[in-house]
Amino acid sequence: MKLSDMFSTLAENARAFEERASEWQKDLTARNEEMIGNVRKWQDAALERQDEMNRQMRGYFDEAGENVRKQWETMHSAWEDQFEKMKARGEEMRVAAGKMQGGDFADWAEAYAAQMVSYAQKMQDEAANAIASATEARAKSPGKKKG
Repeated sequence: MKLSDMFSTLAENARAFEERASEWQKDLTARNEEMIGNVRKWQDAALERQDEMNRQMRGYFDEAGENVRKQWETMHSAWEDQFEKMKARGEEMRVAAGKMQGGDFADWAEAYAAQMVSYAQKMQDEAANAIASATEARAKSPGKKKG
């Protein structure tokens, strides 16, 4: 192989690599935008669910007695405190993980997000059980029907 052919081949390979790298970058950017869009959709849906739950809670409180309200406020306060502690701990972990090199932080953040989704699903299961219990109790309770 001649030296000029070798340079020509190297130049062609470099051009092909640059084209592929550009395509990869475009693909990654598109995926990133898609993921951000999905996160925004999930956040919007979560806000809508939260608003609906808040409306339902206000309805329940309008019908609830003083004892129920006090118990709810105690539980709600404890849950909020626990959430704030968990959020602060997560932020500490995020700061520590932020010192990682390269893709390690991305891997950590992805694992953290998966863990939070798992936790949220467990809480949804607990809420579903509570709703089922409330429905059963309402069905058994004469005189106080939600409708």
